[in-house]
Amino acid sequence: MRAKSDLVSGYTVYAISGVNTISFAIDFRQADTAGLLGFAVERLDQQSGNRRYIKGYKVFKEIIPDPNEDTVVSTEDHPVQSFVWDDFTCKDNSRYTYWFHPIKGTPNALDRSADPIALEISTEPLFSDQEHDVFFNRGVASSQAYRIRFNNLGPKDIQDPVKKQEALDWLSRELDEAMFAFVDRCVEGDKLYCCFYEFRYRPLLDKLKLALDRRVKVKIIIDAKDNSSYDTKKQKDVEAFPWRDNIRFIEAAGIPMSAIIERKANKSNIQHNKFMVYKPIGAVAKEVWTGSTNISDGGIHGQTNVGHWVRNEAVAEKFLAYWNILSADPGAQAGDDKNTGMAKNKELKLAVEDLQPNFRYTRLEDIAEGITTVFSPRRGPDVLESYVKMLDSARSVSCITLAFGINKLFKEAVLDNDATSAVTFFLLEKEDAPTEKNKSTFVKIGYRQNVYQAFGNYLKDSLYQWAKEISPQKLGVNKHVSYIHSKFLLVDPLSSDPLVVTGSANFSTASTNSNDENMLVIRGNMRVADIYFTEYNRIFNHYYFRSVYNKVKKNAASKSQSPFLDTSGAWLEKYESGTFRYKRVMAYATMQGFG
Repeated sequence: MRAKSDLVSGYTVYAISGVNTISFAIDFRQADTAGLLGFAVERLDQQSGNRRYIKGYKVFKEIIPDPNEDTVVSTEDHPVQSFVWDDFTCKDNSRYTYWFHPIKGTPNALDRSADPIALEISTEPLFSDQEHDVFFNRGVASSQAYRIRFNNLGPKDIQDPVKKQEALDWLSRELDEAMFAFVDRCVEGDKLYCCFYEFRYRPLLDKLKLALDRRVKVKIIIDAKDNSSYDTKKQKDVEAFPWRDNIRFIEAAGIPMSAIIERKANKSNIQHNKFMVYKPIGAVAKEVWTGSTNISDGGIHGQTNVGHWVRNEAVAEKFLAYWNILSADPGAQAGDDKNTGMAKNKELKLAVEDLQPNFRYTRLEDIAEGITTVFSPRRGPDVLESYVKMLDSARSVSCITLAFGINKLFKEAVLDNDATSAVTFFLLEKEDAPTEKNKSTFVKIGYRQNVYQAFGNYLKDSLYQWAKEISPQKLGVNKHVSYIHSKFLLVDPLSSDPLVVTGSANFSTASTNSNDENMLVIRGNMRVADIYFTEYNRIFNHYYFRSVYNKVKKNAASKSQSPFLDTSGAWLEKYESGTFRYKRVMAYATMQGFG
């Protein structure tokens, strides 16, 4: 949902809501901001009647000269010094009223006399009967909130079973509950077609076993590639992953192998899908579950992931047709000679392209309104290059998550951008930095190209009022990707005609041409864009903050990164015309599609 306030004393507040997050920007261009210390933010939950000032961490040094990790303050006394702000503490399907109170004066004598700017907005329901429902896990286990709630103990280290389950529920944020709901509504005679890379989350396997017991027809394609190897450094065998783990979990759950289809062809590539297709008895396929979430403890409780529930017959039928192709285990098999293997792989790609031909994106009108399905493997660079063009053709804002680095095509596309280009956000698993191997060829992109990056990080030590956080290693749920595993792209999400690209593919050559993958290209659905955009803000801001403050720890004397609120007016200079912060405000100020 999108909303804007009336103009009050030169200020206009813009808001965009998802399920649990509301993002705000305050257009200050007509206001007298001289002496402005920030905004006290007040919120009313219209359902419960609870009205309070939002809490924060940054403080006036004159009032609290030595903040510590237990310091939490009210924005009534220690205001928010930003024209862009997010509330990450909302409930789904709820209506709120916010008041932004401009604060002037001095820390010891705050002037709260200015009229507040009021705005009403509702969050989206988590579960609905609409075409799309979108489910994000917490994805930020290394956080102050987790420390406060669970004392930086990983779920496996929490002895109290009730508290342990609370930790798991907090981390999953009902992502697994949504998966369960997709399975649980199946009754005798219904059909459920599944396709999973990892199949190692016992609660979902148990749900599927119960569905089988109810005489639901369940068929599950799993990655069964024999990619076993020998580690010469450790001098030991490395078993095939995730195949062997998948089989162990299947056996433990009592799922019969007659329900399993092992995807073995092209063992050097991965069967990377994570989808389910629901086909009720006597009907065509109706619904699809897809997204980035592996069926594993780490996929649900650790790294950032999204599940996407689609209620659309045409889309479900496309996924079922794709499932049918994969169910025959197409592609080069062990023992095939080179020519035979190449011929089989070409046949597979042609079959996939029959479902959705390759396309070349040049402008928004090249994508049909609604949902376009894109499956892999397929031939050529057209689809990947189209994703690159989408990102680089944004008029205002584009956002992307990348789990395995920035493909060179994206860098080449934005390299000629400048301060007048759209703002581009990259959310990465690791910092994009040169290594010993590529330092001579490394291409740096950054603020000169209007590009801003955040990457996985956590507070390794206490810092002022921020306490040490749990590391992903101590959390103990992820081995390969610790922070960012989602795969989605947003193009002009604040427009009335946004693009959302989401699914299993990592925006890479391998995910386009080699692996089994699926993506949705969704045009014109503002509700979907709003949910993805607000969640992107939540995750990006979380990791951007930690990247910055880990640098502060190395240089605690840095005035530019003070833990204290500013009283000199310097914070306002960061919003001068042409700056990054100013551009973020303008993105909201030009937002379209108000209800």
